[in-house]
Amino acid sequence: MSRPDHLAASGLSAADVGALIDAVVSIARPIRLAFLWRPQLRDPADDMVLETAVNGGARMLVTFNRRDFGTQGAKFGIRVCTPGEALLAVEKSR
Repeated sequence: MSRPDHLAASGLSAADVGALIDAVVSIARPIRLAFLWRPQLRDPADDMVLETAVNGGARMLVTFNRRDFGTQGAKFGIRVCTPGEALLAVEKSR
């Protein structure tokens, strides 16, 4: 989130992102990788993200990099969506 291209896309400052990351960390819970599902994705560096989501019982994986996840999330019952789509889903569920 703090990469220059991500900051530019989000319109947030580094301080804003730092505050957001601190907030997420304050409610996050550690996930033990009980099962490894590699390889699943076209970019091997993203496999750890999918594995964490699967092992953590996530229903949604939020990323700007949706293309690299393809339809693999659906195999595990995980919806892969952009931040904008996630925000709309949260707003609809209220």
